[in-house]
Amino acid sequence: MKLRELKGIGEKTEKLFQKIGLETTEDLLQYYPRTYDAYQEPVSIGEIGEGSLCAIRGTITSGIYLNQVRNLSVVSVTAADNSGKISLTWFNARYLKSILKKGSVFVFRGKAVRKKGTLVIEHPEIFTPAAYEEMVHRLQPVYGLTAGLTNKLITKTVKQVLDRKPLFQEYLPEEYREKYHLADYNFSVTSIHFPENMEMLLSARKRLVFDEFLFFILAVRRLKEKTEDTKNEFPMKEVWSTETVIENLPYTLTNAQKNVWYEIERDLKGRSLMSRLIQGDVGSGKTILAFLGMIMTAENGYQSALMVPTEVLAQQHYQALLHLIEENRLDFCRPLLLTGSNTAKEKRERHQAIESGEANLIIGTHALIQEKVHYKDLALVITDEQHRFGVRQRERLASMGAVPNILVMSATPIPRTLAIILYGDLDISVIDELPSRRLPIKNCVVDTSYRPKAYQFIQRQIQAGRQVYIICPLVEESEEMEAENVLDYTKNLKDIFPEEISIAYLHGKMKPKEKNQIMEKFASGQIQILVSTTVVEVGVNVPNATVMMIENAERFGLAQLHQLRGRVGRGEHQSYCIFIQGNKEEKTSRRLKILNESNDGFFIASEDLRLRGPGDFFGIRQSGEMNFRLADIYQDSEILKKASEAAAGILSLDPDLNLPQFALLRERLEIYQDMKLENPGL
Repeated sequence: MKLRELKGIGEKTEKLFQKIGLETTEDLLQYYPRTYDAYQEPVSIGEIGEGSLCAIRGTITSGIYLNQVRNLSVVSVTAADNSGKISLTWFNARYLKSILKKGSVFVFRGKAVRKKGTLVIEHPEIFTPAAYEEMVHRLQPVYGLTAGLTNKLITKTVKQVLDRKPLFQEYLPEEYREKYHLADYNFSVTSIHFPENMEMLLSARKRLVFDEFLFFILAVRRLKEKTEDTKNEFPMKEVWSTETVIENLPYTLTNAQKNVWYEIERDLKGRSLMSRLIQGDVGSGKTILAFLGMIMTAENGYQSALMVPTEVLAQQHYQALLHLIEENRLDFCRPLLLTGSNTAKEKRERHQAIESGEANLIIGTHALIQEKVHYKDLALVITDEQHRFGVRQRERLASMGAVPNILVMSATPIPRTLAIILYGDLDISVIDELPSRRLPIKNCVVDTSYRPKAYQFIQRQIQAGRQVYIICPLVEESEEMEAENVLDYTKNLKDIFPEEISIAYLHGKMKPKEKNQIMEKFASGQIQILVSTTVVEVGVNVPNATVMMIENAERFGLAQLHQLRGRVGRGEHQSYCIFIQGNKEEKTSRRLKILNESNDGFFIASEDLRLRGPGDFFGIRQSGEMNFRLADIYQDSEILKKASEAAAGILSLDPDLNLPQFALLRERLEIYQDMKLENPGL
């Protein structure tokens, strides 16, 4: 059902929801809160500390004052209890004059700030004591927002959808729900949005995380059964050109790279199709192995395609491959770049070159698997995990000809036990050795008081000709979360650094064209400081960037922090990573200490797994690996193992899900697979 059909959703509101990717009621119910606000018992006014979010029960002891400051109207009153009094102010809220009467008692909830030496609560929420009593200890959802879309509006719309009974038919047979102690699906969807307590929230989340893993694993295992022992329709022979390229490289491949290249070469020569995952830490040298595979494929007379997540990275890879081909005089290699921003004429010409076989090494973004692209003899497809092919994508490629060999490259350091479950359809290769020419990144974990020193260090690095990344958790200021945001941070930096230092920002809400322009300017050295959200995580190779500073490091998972750190340390110069810890919690310090002491992604991932507890997702940003909506492969590893066990049991009983008890599950699985085809980033 379209959101527009709901009461109170007009054209303008519909467009706001579309900005965050929500078009249907199903989308909305799967737009889970990013955290929860716990309404605590009111405290006495005398206990309030600066910067604290608190509720007070107070009597209004003054008249209502209304001041006009330029175009801003300010309403202020004084509230008191037995322990003291405090000023309360609201902006552009004239209507409060008729609500706030001297002598009336309310519960006020907001953040206390110091103004002119005294504490003030600015723009607090107002409740009657009875209304607040109902909310105490209940968890209120806090959603990701965009300009013009309020948390209140999303909450109200979700409630409206949840009130339309019945919601969904339960698709998981009762025996599996009982065996794995899983809540009912309808209960879980309702409770993930509006839990009455932490126990209810954990129960709801466990069921929804289980389902995410189950669908993923079922799709992967069914695919494996379809493609296992599939005959390789593109038999290849060993070629000397790859040996020549390896010899002419300005560096020596590590032993780990040589071993993995041997496995790729062996697969491409084999009778069965290759389905291989290369797991390698950031900077371990996976891309050169991809290029070698493409060169071998071309010399054998076939086509290959390398698909990457961003246009800038596609352009970089294309230029690097072009250079490699020219340097080694590989006349049989005819590379081509295909991205979404090509003009209509360019796309037509490039589609023709692909279809005719004139182009045999194709690099691009998701544009590579659009319906208008037809390959002559596509023998090898290389992707990263952000664009991992599902069943439907491979079926689409197969409909263009024979099923190609698949190579997936992953920089996510997943412990092997979990990787085997998640990538059950792929053979796993690991590059566990960094090139000797790489200088280890120097790390430090500091609190916010270190920031001025960090800025001085950054300025010295820029004066030496280097570039800098600064990562913030938020795009813009948020009422619900206290953390650094990209827009304000960029503005502040421009006041701190000299004018000649070029500073720009980057975030996921920008249009693709804008993002590409910024990344191109940063890659070419026109921008010295790039303030960004985690959108740079899978971004671009900038060997000249030597400093990565991450604000509010406590809000990210360790594995994600390690991925971000991997944006630096790619060139000949010494690189540095500064983790700014925004809180003073000992547990956070313990987690970040691991990053301070190690640059080994696999060690960090296993430590992350060991340190996280079942409730750690509460108030902590999800790490986002594998693009699950809610599940986290590290903290939810036990649920992942159970879902894997359940998937194995279901498929051994009924491989095609034809039994009556699995009819609804099969239906949901097909919807899941179709969504992944239309939206591989989900």
